[in-house]
Amino acid sequence: MLFNSIEFAIFLPIVFTLYWLFQKKYKVQNFLLLFSSYVFYGWWDVRFLCLLVFSTFLDYYTGLKIDKAEKQHFRKMWLLISVCINLGFLGFFKYYNFFAESFATLLTQMGFHPDIWTIKVILPVGISFYTFHGLSYVFDIYNRKIKPTENFIDYSVFVSFFPLLVAGPIERATHLLPQVEKPRTFDYGKAADGMRQILWGLFKKMVIADNCAEYVNKIFNHSGSYSGSTLVIGAILFTFQIYGDFSGYSDIALGTARLLGFELLRNFAFPYFSRDIAEFWRRWHISLSSWFRDYLYYPLGGSRVSKAKVVRNTFIIFLVSGFWHGANWTFVAWGGLNAIYFLPLLLTDKNRNHIDIVAKGKIFPSVQEALRILVTFSLTVLAWIFFRSANISQAFSYIGTIFSKSLFTHPQFIPLSLFGLIGVLVVAEWMQREKKHALEIEGIKYLPVRWAIYSIVILSILSFGLFKENSFIYFQF
Repeated sequence: MLFNSIEFAIFLPIVFTLYWLFQKKYKVQNFLLLFSSYVFYGWWDVRFLCLLVFSTFLDYYTGLKIDKAEKQHFRKMWLLISVCINLGFLGFFKYYNFFAESFATLLTQMGFHPDIWTIKVILPVGISFYTFHGLSYVFDIYNRKIKPTENFIDYSVFVSFFPLLVAGPIERATHLLPQVEKPRTFDYGKAADGMRQILWGLFKKMVIADNCAEYVNKIFNHSGSYSGSTLVIGAILFTFQIYGDFSGYSDIALGTARLLGFELLRNFAFPYFSRDIAEFWRRWHISLSSWFRDYLYYPLGGSRVSKAKVVRNTFIIFLVSGFWHGANWTFVAWGGLNAIYFLPLLLTDKNRNHIDIVAKGKIFPSVQEALRILVTFSLTVLAWIFFRSANISQAFSYIGTIFSKSLFTHPQFIPLSLFGLIGVLVVAEWMQREKKHALEIEGIKYLPVRWAIYSIVILSILSFGLFKENSFIYFQF
């Protein structure tokens, strides 16, 4: 079920109404949430509910076993069982054909002609996200950060809570599970802010991302036919497409959770206003970056080891993060390129220079801040070309055309109205960069002004939004 579908527009009010009818019975609420989450997930393909339920039971059971085991080697055994089975399922569904075809290509280049058997495996929506939810739970139990819950319903809600089930944010048991295990009371202020964040998420998805996609698909699918100037426009539009699409999903997820009395982890913090690539990665897909930091980077030694090993650990994080996004060498290249961007900051110990909000308390950034933002944005645009390209060859060809004489020709696509809408997005988020989202405007004193802003956003969605129920990009990851 898509957030931008008529089905979800009917589903959410029903769940919301039934949920708050049982305000004083949180166990009933949890059962209702679990049932609703399974309906939400099964709407896509009911067959894969079995995989979700199995993954949930696996980590619930191994978590109990890890906690009860008295000897360390038994604790480690149950942890390995969970990790191997989880990653085994993830590897099969997401990477089987990729490895088989890559191996066949390698043998062909060596002069062999293998007959590699592959099957077309359907990638279950959200498998990367709910797998990481479960793994973080068993890791935290193993590291004695939390005690396992004995209530299977509560744990199942943590794993399969429908707002975050298919595209995150990637939650931690230390953050979400305590909220599941205690009563929730309706808070009008939180619910109202949730509705505002949902509205802004729909604007970013339906008005910005989906309209950008119309041009991006034309340009990237026929990149060999266009000039460098047109390809630059395509790359910039994809940069806003993926931001509007993914951060729009996260806004809707966080807003929906707030309607139900939950606070999810923030996933985006206006990343395109970053002054260097390190700041960008502290503000983009925050839940994934922090997951790899806590469960991979720190166990490898983090930054407490020699500089050479810190560089190694950093490259591992970025390459694994890239590969997590999909079974294509383009994602690995995207991760590797970001690691290269990060390297100068790391070697000069400047990767923590910009941890505050840019131009805090000011209307405009300084000239130096503006230039830093522009450079970081340009590097990000270049990296996104690998992310969007069908293969490595297309990515290099695309970039090669950009850096050719045709860069100085007149582009074939100049969607002025779309760039105007992107301008509205950028200005709104710049003005609200000290807030959690752009429509967090309850501080505006005059009610008519607030409602005028809401009306403008709604009218923009009705006038410019694409009502095609386009899937979210991160569903494929």
